[in-house]
Formats: sequence, C-alpha cells, structure tokens
Amino acid sequence: MRLALCGPLGAMIAVATLIAPTAKAACSYEAQGDGHVDAIIDARTFRLQDGREIRLTGIEAVPGGNTAPLTAQVAGRDVQLLGPDDAPDRYGRQSAIVVAAGSQASVQIELLRQGFALFSGFVADRACAAELTQAEAEARVARRGAWNSDIAIKNAERPGDISALVGQFVVIEGKVLSVRQAGATIYVNFGRRWTESFAATISRRMIAALEASGLSPKSLENRRVRVRGWVELRGGPRIDVLQPGQIELTGE
Repeated sequence: MRLALCGPLGAMIAVATLIAPTAKAACSYEAQGDGHVDAIIDARTFRLQDGREIRLTGIEAVPGGNTAPLTAQVAGRDVQLLGPDDAPDRYGRQSAIVVAAGSQASVQIELLRQGFALFSGFVADRACAAELTQAEAEARVARRGAWNSDIAIKNAERPGDISALVGQFVVIEGKVLSVRQAGATIYVNFGRRWTESFAATISRRMIAALEASGLSPKSLENRRVRVRGWVELRGGPRIDVLQPGQIELTGE
C-alpha cells in the first residue's frame, strides 16, 4: 500500500526527488546543500536567495561566452549542490557540481554537451573527469556551440594566436615534436624554437600522477595532443599542467 505524504515533510521529499541526480552519474558527489537561484553573476557563477555564490566546478566558459546558456539552465530554479566539501574559495564562492530541479544531468554536463563550456581539466576524480570529457567530446564531434568555429580550440602551430590570449583559458591542439627536461621542469614542445613556440610545462612532481592516469611525458612525443589551461608568456606561450586532465590524446 502506498502512503501519501502531505504537509512540509511531503513537500521536502518531493523537492529532493526532483533535484536528485541520476545514480549512474560519475560526478555524483555528496550533497552539499540546495537552494533557489536568485541571480546569474557570470557564465558559470550564480547567487542563491540565501546570498551564497555558487561557482560551477570542472568547467570554464568558452572564449567570448555570455550568461545566456547558464541563465537558461538555472535562472529561477531550485538546485542541488554536490561536491567533496562546501568550503568557499578565497572569493567566498562555493564550488559545486549543480543539478537543477527536474534535470537528470548536471548543469555542467548540459553546458558541455551544448558547446557552451569547456572542461577545465581540474577534476581530481577520474570517473567524474571522464564524464565531463565525454560530454565535451559530444559537442566537439557534433560541432555544437563554440565547436562550430575555431573559437574553442587553437592550433599549436600558430603560437602568435596563442600569445594574444595570455591570461585566458584555452584549449590547444597540435603534434608534440619533442619532450625535454630542464631541471625540475619537463617541456612538451609543439615547435622547434622555444623562444617562440608553444609548450606545455610539467613539474617533475606531476610525473607520478600522469603515469597513474596512463600517460607519461615521453609517451606524448610525436603524438597529437590537446592541452588546456591558462596561457602564460615565458619566451613563447606556455600552459602549466597541474592535473592529468589537462592533457588529452586526440587518437590521431
């Protein structure tokens, strides 16, 4: 016999059911609270009615992106926050995987699938990182959103284009010509002139983590690779690899 629940308890259970993530989702961390979205701040940040600012973890906005895709996903809706903890960042924002009421997939997955976000590479949980990577790949193959142009990805053979994006999050693809170590730093070189060409830099302390993910720096040589991260200018343009998820073999 099914019992009907009425009153506040029934309402609470109904809301929890609406915003519960699918059990199969790899990014289903522990619940870290919920709330009602009151305002959209930027392409991956919003404010709840109780004043908390929530930052979508695991993704970055596409170059030139705006708030419209996030607004369509969460504006005026109840959301559940998932994550390893609810500690705020240095700006007071809570980073979380977010699931909107009535959705089976997280907001991150939806934005990635539509080509309105880029996987950041900064997700320690491998299963969750793989899920986000796959969602981005769906958009890339279908040429949705930013993947329908050259906005989302830059050619490693055009370092001048990359140098113009200092301080921005960028996905770069090209063939690795050499891998060299100088002191405690490994240089994954996409060109022959280090003063001009693009290179990904890897601290020697990162080698164990890379190997645990199935990669080693030397194995990248003569392979087509995607690297993602924030562009710096040190001689030529550089991206520091701080997590294995920032490096991806293209399969070519």
